[in-house]
Amino acid sequence: MSMLTPPGMGGQYRITGDKYPRMRRPRRRVRRVLAVVATFAALGTAGWGTLQLIDVFSGGDGDKASAAGPKADCATKASPSPGPAKVLPEPRRITVNVFNATTRAGLAKQTADELKKRGFRIGDVGNAAAEFDKKVKGIGLLLGPASSRDTALPVLAAQLTGAEPRTDAARKNTTLDLVIGDRFRTLTPATTAAQTLTNLKAPPPKNKNTC
Repeated sequence: MSMLTPPGMGGQYRITGDKYPRMRRPRRRVRRVLAVVATFAALGTAGWGTLQLIDVFSGGDGDKASAAGPKADCATKASPSPGPAKVLPEPRRITVNVFNATTRAGLAKQTADELKKRGFRIGDVGNAAAEFDKKVKGIGLLLGPASSRDTALPVLAAQLTGAEPRTDAARKNTTLDLVIGDRFRTLTPATTAAQTLTNLKAPPPKNKNTC
């Protein structure tokens, strides 16, 4: 074996020239493998980081939103349940004074007669007091005590759509006043007034949770 033969070669290789045989795996292949592994690791880390950022900016409510979905659908599917019906007095229990605040004669009597046909009790009929005479520019005024706000006044208001209801806390009796104004032409048709009263008496719906 020559002195220039590397140890362990057993004389199988002989050196010719200035080049030696390779004894190990090339470094380039190892570097490529390491580069590929590092690339996949970086991609995995970036993907995990992206998911974390999405969770942070969305408030982490993805699961909560999906869990709240059925509840939201439940709310929209709530079925209305009728509440207690509103109690209004019958016209025969309401006394109305009819006063004419216009320059047209005979309106108070004509209106009082029509209200009587519809079941109302009629009190005084005549010209309006000085505080209202020729001063009511609208269809009319409906005056009553504070206790009539949600009882008798709505019943009378159904007969004269557009009239202005007013209450007076100092008024003690339960009688109502209908003061006819300049824009008055006639009472609301009886069928329309009856339908309005039916709607007023109808119980308001209440949402009933069906979930």
